[in-house]
Amino acid sequence: MKKLTAVLLVLSVTVAMLLAGCGSNASNDNQSAGSAGSASSTTATGSGEAAADDDENYDTGNASLDNIRNQDDIGDNELLVLSFGTSYNDSRRLTIGAIEDDLENAYPDFSVRRGFTANIIIDHIQKRDGILIDDVDAAMNRAVDNGVKNLVIQPTHLMNGLEYDELVEQVGQYSDAFEKVAIGEPLLTSEDDFKRVEKAITEWTAEYDDGETAICFMGHGTEAESNEVYQKMQDLLAADGYDNYYVGTVEAEPSLDDVLAKVQAGNYKRVILEPLMVVAGDHANNDMAGDEEDSWKTTFENAGYEVTCLLRGLGENEAIRQIYVEHAQAAIDSLNQ
Repeated sequence: MKKLTAVLLVLSVTVAMLLAGCGSNASNDNQSAGSAGSASSTTATGSGEAAADDDENYDTGNASLDNIRNQDDIGDNELLVLSFGTSYNDSRRLTIGAIEDDLENAYPDFSVRRGFTANIIIDHIQKRDGILIDDVDAAMNRAVDNGVKNLVIQPTHLMNGLEYDELVEQVGQYSDAFEKVAIGEPLLTSEDDFKRVEKAITEWTAEYDDGETAICFMGHGTEAESNEVYQKMQDLLAADGYDNYYVGTVEAEPSLDDVLAKVQAGNYKRVILEPLMVVAGDHANNDMAGDEEDSWKTTFENAGYEVTCLLRGLGENEAIRQIYVEHAQAAIDSLNQ
């Protein structure tokens, strides 16, 4: 009961932050379903990956270069990194994999393991590459079977959203199997997090900020209240004088039309497009950089702009990864409180 209380305390703090306007979820605000370790055909609502089997993309990099971190020699201490996931192999290694590597380097006393929340993505990877990544239930059961005593979970979510809340609830069902459990915060939680992410993305793109180029970041978006993080980031950029920076979403507000209108109100010749997502997966490659008529790239080109797409996820940025490392540290520290 004591252990469960600890988990529920983390949940209560999460909800409080959400109500205070500090929250949402990682690269998308989607929920996933599926049984432990199974290659189910469950679909995730508004998934960030294409669902049709006929549209499987085999040209996303070498899956064998990625460490899926499902080894069983875990020991007493485990740091489980839970992500929505992506079937884009190179991006997965360079973003989620890089976050996991940094956490492993920072906390050598913890065995770092991986879990994905989106079973549809797990299914894609298994069918295409013959590699099975643990879903949440499989990852939790693996920790139980290995006799883990102290479990720290660090989500790579962008914000405190629906998926993050459900993740906390799902993990709570296993809490009695461990001596101590703690859950780290998503990327954009505190005011300091927003300032640090702003600094990271503006320094990352400073070479393009020449007054004639609009730098546009594309987030996923959600109908939930947590979607406000995107407008909050836009307002912060504007308040700090980053007048050529714009933030929009694929599925919510600010929309592509909103961003286009702001860009057209300026005197820009060029547009830089970059995902405001942990990974550069399906949304980045198709909704943002695709050649379809309704993609961001095509829309801006049709409006007369020279467009450059930067296909890199936030997980490739060292400063962004450091925020996750520090959030994990706070969770580890809470084990002894």
